[in-house]
Amino acid sequence: MSNDNEIDKLLEKKMREMLREIYSTKEDTLIYNVSDADFEDHVIMKSYEKPVMVDFWAPWCGPCHMLSPIIERVVQSLGGKVLLAKLNVDENPVTASRYGVMGIPTVALFVKGKPVDRFVGALPEGAILKWLSKWIS
Repeated sequence: MSNDNEIDKLLEKKMREMLREIYSTKEDTLIYNVSDADFEDHVIMKSYEKPVMVDFWAPWCGPCHMLSPIIERVVQSLGGKVLLAKLNVDENPVTASRYGVMGIPTVALFVKGKPVDRFVGALPEGAILKWLSKWIS
């Protein structure tokens, strides 16, 4: 068992080094758009550094437009403890399907390369902060 733990630590350390190298020339942004093409780099890989919330949304979705400023405010208020990636499901159906998004808005949280939690629908700011508190310190 201890060998598995050591291997996990080495893999995580190597992943962090690779991420620093990849993103060292790019501005670190808390809120950004992602697509099917760059989801792996900008969500999965970044989630090894810090949790990444993914907002699965569409332009025609009223509740999505209500939720968007709330989750953006939450991310900014947390001062870099979590990132927000926004994925338009109409333009990026492959990723939405891969993660079982059946209704929007869906917000999923990725930690260490894996989706660990999600909610569907527009929630108030306090509920989102409480939801996130399980995953960030």
